[in-house]
Amino acid sequence: MYMSHRRKNRQFLRLLGLVVGGLLGSIVFAQGVGGGGYSWHDSFALFSPSTLSTIDRTILFHIRLPRIIIAVLVGGGLALGGAALQGMFHNPLVDPYVLGVSSGAALGAVVAMVSGIYFGLFTIPLFAFSGAVCTAFVVFRLGMVAKRIPLETLLLAGVAMGMFLSAFISLGMFLAGEDLHQIVFWTMGGLWGRGWMEVRMVVFPFLIGVPLLFSFTRELNAFLLGEKVAQSLGVDVEKVKKWLLLFVSLLVASCVAVSGVIGFVGLVVPHLLRLLGCEDHRFLLPLSFLVGGVVLLWADTLARTILNPVELPVGIVTSIIGAPFFIYLLRRKKREW
Repeated sequence: MYMSHRRKNRQFLRLLGLVVGGLLGSIVFAQGVGGGGYSWHDSFALFSPSTLSTIDRTILFHIRLPRIIIAVLVGGGLALGGAALQGMFHNPLVDPYVLGVSSGAALGAVVAMVSGIYFGLFTIPLFAFSGAVCTAFVVFRLGMVAKRIPLETLLLAGVAMGMFLSAFISLGMFLAGEDLHQIVFWTMGGLWGRGWMEVRMVVFPFLIGVPLLFSFTRELNAFLLGEKVAQSLGVDVEKVKKWLLLFVSLLVASCVAVSGVIGFVGLVVPHLLRLLGCEDHRFLLPLSFLVGGVVLLWADTLARTILNPVELPVGIVTSIIGAPFFIYLLRRKKREW
């Protein structure tokens, strides 16, 4: 048993080193890809910026680098939230948007665009974050039954709230007039125009939410055995559910507020790691965060270069990649049934 435990730890460390190396290599590659005079031939100028011209330094440090950081954080946050919720629900087909948070964020952004309210560049992210948090709170209250949170009830409440808010999003699009294109692009998900302001906005919730989610690995492992077994092992099941929902909602709200709605990352990445044998949440959660960052970074790099100079919404790319994998999951699940 002890040797098996040590072998698993060594395998995890090797895989972790591989993923971290892949992430660093992806960052170096992504910051050297795109239009302008600064190209991938200058990729390693990231480590010696004095060799670049003023224009190239602007492209690197004020356009590409903050966008890369946001892609890594958003992809990591969605994948981490998906891994935590799939463990809690004991269902690999659950994703971070199951609580209706994405619909709440989208409605908040639509309200900001249609109403004409303007607080500066923070306006749309602030409204989106507020809408996501309020939606998560309402779903939480709707799903609670006599101070308990049955997962089936919570899931139904999230789906119902998402459909309800989608009707208001459609109404906002109908009333948007000349702002319709802005709403459509935001709901597709994208990282264009993101800078250091958005990085500062998303970093603080991540500094709180990510380490706290990592601290629930033991409880999530116990959830895999069922709620009753987890409770017999000393886990305060209802308290853990509340904290997990709070931290996942915080992360997902932050992600959607700066990127729009980006699907499938939170569904595909954790399940892919499980297919590779990574069931233990001590390993699954950190790997999900890192692999999610790599996946979204490559998706965003593809989105901004494949039709250069036209830039695709990254949500389209993740959906094109993720939908076939989701179909594969359904077929696999059907064979198990």
